[in-house]
Amino acid sequence: MKPQNQPSIASRLSRAIGLIISAATVIAPADAAEESKSYTKPPTAPFVSQMSDALLGSYKYEKPVWSLHDALGLPKWLSLSLEQRTRYETVDNCFRAGCTGGDQQIPMQIDLWLEAHSEHWRLGGEFLDARQFGSDEDSGINNTHVDEADFIQGYLAWSDQNLAHSGLGVEAITGRQTLNFGSRRLVARNNMRNTINTFDGFRIRVVDYNHWQFNAFVTKPVGRYPNDSEQLLDHFHSFDEPEEQAWFSGGILEVYDLPGKINAELYLYHLDEGDRKRNPTNNRRYFTPGMRFYIKPAKGKFDFQSETIGQWGTVRSSKSSNKDLDHSAWYQHLDIGYTFGIPWSPRLAIEYDYASGDHDPNDGKDQRFDTLFGARRFEFGPTGIYGAFARSNINTPGVRLGFSPRPDVQAFIAHRLYWLAEDKDSWTSANLRDRTGNTSSFIGQQLELSARYDFNSSLNFETGWAHLFKGAFAKETAGAPDGQSVDYFYVQSLFRF
Repeated sequence: MKPQNQPSIASRLSRAIGLIISAATVIAPADAAEESKSYTKPPTAPFVSQMSDALLGSYKYEKPVWSLHDALGLPKWLSLSLEQRTRYETVDNCFRAGCTGGDQQIPMQIDLWLEAHSEHWRLGGEFLDARQFGSDEDSGINNTHVDEADFIQGYLAWSDQNLAHSGLGVEAITGRQTLNFGSRRLVARNNMRNTINTFDGFRIRVVDYNHWQFNAFVTKPVGRYPNDSEQLLDHFHSFDEPEEQAWFSGGILEVYDLPGKINAELYLYHLDEGDRKRNPTNNRRYFTPGMRFYIKPAKGKFDFQSETIGQWGTVRSSKSSNKDLDHSAWYQHLDIGYTFGIPWSPRLAIEYDYASGDHDPNDGKDQRFDTLFGARRFEFGPTGIYGAFARSNINTPGVRLGFSPRPDVQAFIAHRLYWLAEDKDSWTSANLRDRTGNTSSFIGQQLELSARYDFNSSLNFETGWAHLFKGAFAKETAGAPDGQSVDYFYVQSLFRF
């Protein structure tokens, strides 16, 4: 639903900054400066599934204050969690081709996870109801916003923490499951987005504790249905189905604590996609190898991250085409940061991302990088009804400042400049393209603020604001909306028990 009589950009900015600063400037306890940030990776169970990607880095799992498991008196061999997230989001003006104004939406999620375990075996399932309120026919609603009443996990797992007294841990999972690997740039369980990627298949994990782990998987991506905007607006229900003509497989090796406290990843993913049962596809057939090196942030020390990804194969120019194009693309991420050993533990980082674009629309080849099933919120700003930038045909440096006024408050400020990597290719998120390349390649710059307050381990609140200052490409390309800047604002609550 498009909001009426919206406040001015100045008043919206004032409100956003006020909310964020009020959360981030709570007076910290005297010993807060001595608190070391925890960079514990969140558990694979969906306890933190709805928490924003951009603020997950400092999250440490704690048992909910209000435990549904304990309240129901369930036995120890049965685990149960329930999450409810409500978010209000609004955007003034727009950047996508053909749009005419702002929009607002209330996305809501209910996530129920249940798992029974006995010695080496686990049997689990997860039910997700992700829906929205307030959209209309001009909102551009799609199945990234809605997946009503469906099972996103249903699996059988076997594990042994010391297989044959070898010191190795082994886990095998079969069935429907979510995947979350490495940096999450290519394979991720979505956090801010209202729907979650899921897969049917088999995965095995081998762990040499504190040294390395290896994951391998063979799966079929699960399609979210319906995917028609009118049916989604009418709350029409259809169960998700695995894509019969698609396979997604691969392996990732993660090695920890190399000399200099460096961690490393080496991986290869393969996507083989045919026409789907219900709709055609671009017939992507990609091999995607990559490697990542990083040092985790620590107080009083420098950290860094470098990820290089290649991509080769074939793809069709459109879903209506039957001609395969040779595909070769690449992606590079670099960042270097420093965490100051002072109160609030501020971390300042310089970031850079490059994702290749199609060099010539008429050469019968494709060079546009495809992020597969990755998440993007933690680098390129909020998604939801905003999602201005994706990991495709962009050239973007930026700076980010994260800080923690007290252990239960996390916040950051980020600023990025965006250019097209190839000026004849698309700004993909906006569906804008100048095939002649005569328009400036400068898309604009984005300023973002976000904060989260953990009231306790069962309840947290999060708010954020993003402002897009449009550049020449966003203003002058054929089909571009008016040249006004874009403001996006959201506030959300997450209740977990």
